[in-house]
Amino acid sequence: MSLFVRMRLSFMMFLEFFVWGSWYVTMGTFLGANLGAKDQEISLAFSTQSFGAIIAPFIVGLIADRYFHAQRILGVIHLLGAVLMYLLYSSEDFSGFFPVLLAYMILFMPTLALVNSISFNQMKDPAKEFSTIRVWGTIGWIAAGILISALAWDSADGLESGLLGNTWLMASIVSLVLGIFSFTLPATPPRASSSEKIKLSELLGFDALALLKNRNYAIFFLSSVLICIPLAFYYQNASPFLTEIGVENSTGKMTIGQISEVLFMLALPIFFSRFGIKKTLIVAMLAWAIRYVFFAYGNADENVWMLLVGIALHGVCYDFFFVSGQIYTDAHAGHKYKSSAQGLITLATYGVGMLIGFWAAGQISDYYLISPGLHDWQSIWLIPSGISVLVLLFFILFFKKEKIYPQNNPS
Repeated sequence: MSLFVRMRLSFMMFLEFFVWGSWYVTMGTFLGANLGAKDQEISLAFSTQSFGAIIAPFIVGLIADRYFHAQRILGVIHLLGAVLMYLLYSSEDFSGFFPVLLAYMILFMPTLALVNSISFNQMKDPAKEFSTIRVWGTIGWIAAGILISALAWDSADGLESGLLGNTWLMASIVSLVLGIFSFTLPATPPRASSSEKIKLSELLGFDALALLKNRNYAIFFLSSVLICIPLAFYYQNASPFLTEIGVENSTGKMTIGQISEVLFMLALPIFFSRFGIKKTLIVAMLAWAIRYVFFAYGNADENVWMLLVGIALHGVCYDFFFVSGQIYTDAHAGHKYKSSAQGLITLATYGVGMLIGFWAAGQISDYYLISPGLHDWQSIWLIPSGISVLVLLFFILFFKKEKIYPQNNPS
């Protein structure tokens, strides 16, 4: 890959995740402060990610893989996304906000696969080259969070004056830039013939259900769905929680989670090869439980370190479980079900698991609402911690120690 191509792909990743990080982290805070949304409405807004993840295989499988160049679809989606982001910036109530957000996420979620496809198409050895491109996406997410806090949009004064709404305008502008830039990316033609018969089971990854015949993989699959329930609490509640208890520059501080994600991504291969899949996944689930305990007992004063450690554990939680899970899934799938298996695990986690999690987080947050803008956060955070412990115990009891062999079905 030439340096020029590498730079263009890195910039694409940077913009892709800058757009997402511009609004996703602070959306819960924005909805409560700017639109007066209730906890159930906030959970409904976050669930649009799950709806997008469920619908994404149809868009990528039916359109991108068969009819149009991936970079052109990416460009069109982000141009439309810029318009939708501006409409969200202009929204005055939740009833007008939600349908626009739903339309946006149905369009946006497939772009996560499209940017990967465009990148892989230029690589001779994705295993070695992709991480150096993908890391710029994480840097883009970090940059968005730091910029929001640097501009004080998430400060007490910023919330009072409605400045947090500028995140949507920023996302709109960057989405416009990415939309135009996408048409300059390397050509990524359709991978399949438009005349080939389309199988719904392949689009949704249902062909890979045969993998569930393996007891260990079935236990891992169910654990993946269940662990997404406490994960949804973090995405939905972390920003409102930190803002409500008075943590300054909370959005910037939350980028510590993405910084740790980069570091633990580098540590993962060493840990994985030395301790194996079971211990790696156990460490991830244990980190989830500890993180929420720290959130439950931390505060904005003398125990702020607990909140910062809890945020920093995001790297362990995400990389050690989801990235390891992708490797484990690839090892079990072999060549026959490689794409279907990854599609199925994504549908199950980001689709089904987090959909349940966002709903549960909304119901529990509303239950522990003391007064408008004031929650019993200790009780709220102890619930996902408890769920994490239960999933951990289930996994330890039923998942047998196993060595994995990449590119093959292990016996």
